[in-house]
Amino acid sequence: MPSAYAYACSPDGAGRASKAAAQKADNKSMRPEEPRQAFGQNGETMTRRGGGLALALFATLILCQPRSVPARDGPFPDISQMDRRDDAFRQYIADVEANRRLTFNLNRRQGITVATIAESLTIFSYTVREGDSLLSIAARSSIPFSALVSLNRLGSAADVRPGMTLLLPSAPGIFVPGEPASDLERLLASSRFPAYEEEWAAVVVPGAAGAGTVFSFFPGDDFSQPERAFFLNPGFFRFPLLNFRITSGYGMRSDPFGGHPHFHRGVDLAAPMGTEIFAAADGEVVETGFDRVLGYFVRIRHAGNWMSLYGHMQRIGIAVGTQVRAGTLIGWVGTTGVSTGPHLHFELWQGGQTRDPARYLRQ
Repeated sequence: MPSAYAYACSPDGAGRASKAAAQKADNKSMRPEEPRQAFGQNGETMTRRGGGLALALFATLILCQPRSVPARDGPFPDISQMDRRDDAFRQYIADVEANRRLTFNLNRRQGITVATIAESLTIFSYTVREGDSLLSIAARSSIPFSALVSLNRLGSAADVRPGMTLLLPSAPGIFVPGEPASDLERLLASSRFPAYEEEWAAVVVPGAAGAGTVFSFFPGDDFSQPERAFFLNPGFFRFPLLNFRITSGYGMRSDPFGGHPHFHRGVDLAAPMGTEIFAAADGEVVETGFDRVLGYFVRIRHAGNWMSLYGHMQRIGIAVGTQVRAGTLIGWVGTTGVSTGPHLHFELWQGGQTRDPARYLRQ
């Protein structure tokens, strides 16, 4: 278990969280294969094993209101307009510039660590105006849009609408919530955990009525290509697994057995043996069986001339001719056929052509 620290607001009015005390716990780095314990918003614990979520008994970093820039509502200083005539915006940009320098030097200079950046992190609020968009706000903030998406728990760029309050972090990075609630959040978590303690810091972002959301903050991190495609192209299908890790994407790759170039027609989602597999959309099961390469598989026909395929199953749990809804249990993860370990091989087809699943899976 990582070291546990208690953090409190600094009295200097800069709005940063400073370390008040350190309660030493076991300071060993978390090995990737070990399960870690996560705390939900109400303090309850949950454990995910295998390749699933694995947060930890966190250090608690509380982000507080900067005294020099009073907020009109809530715990965060409010930016009225995103230009340098606004005092809060000037302070925010100064914080961003300082934290970008820290992030650039992360692990390059002695003493600059993830904890250093977490202690320097501030959060401001901004009310979206007519004409604003996620990308334009990110550009004016000098912060990658992935940081805004993950902190605000957005499902798509269309979620940013006039009148909504958006939280603006002063450091680039990915915020993974302790309790992922969407496919995008589960994707962010599964691709980053298990993780070593020096790669992330825990932050508690205050909310309404004193409640807070616990995040694992990965400074300097950004969306991977599948994560970016998944967010920017919300689609018709849902992920067929709840907890997984993408081990191979769609497109050209080196064959894991022969090493020669090979076109991979789907995505591989690693998960523990026996993990439940769900239909990605409404449709009809048109084929099940065993293939020398795919092992046990299921094929489902959907509206719009779409087809989904699920391979390397341990067991098939559905019969041909069955009408399914998105989320219907159809089988369990295995390693049958030509496989390097327990995972689901998932393909999407339209009109007889394969499609990149990352472009069509919704949150």
